Amino acid sequence: MAAHGREDVSDGGDGPVTQSPDTSPEIEARMLQAFRALTPAEKWHQVCEQILADDAHMLAGLRLRHPAADAHELRLRLAALKYDGDLVREAFGWDPALEGW
Repeated sequence: MAAHGREDVSDGGDGPVTQSPDTSPEIEARMLQAFRALTPAEKWHQVCEQILADDAHMLAGLRLRHPAADAHELRLRLAALKYDGDLVREAFGWDPALEGW
């Protein structure tokens, strides 16, 4: 069964099932082959790049919701989004329950 819980995504029959409803089995096989060919360092680089991109998107949303916030406050709000409230309170003295996210 595919990750999204549908058994009939790829072709509706008994053929291979892909992880995404809009990806053919051939393309998925090529993607997996390319991923398997990466070194651990290259895989780690991809993970780090994705984390940076996610942070940038969250910061953009925070800037929209808190236009008067300075860079320090935005970083605190980002931490509140990413981490457990107890950790953010202990590490940064920022209480997401009081200050918001």
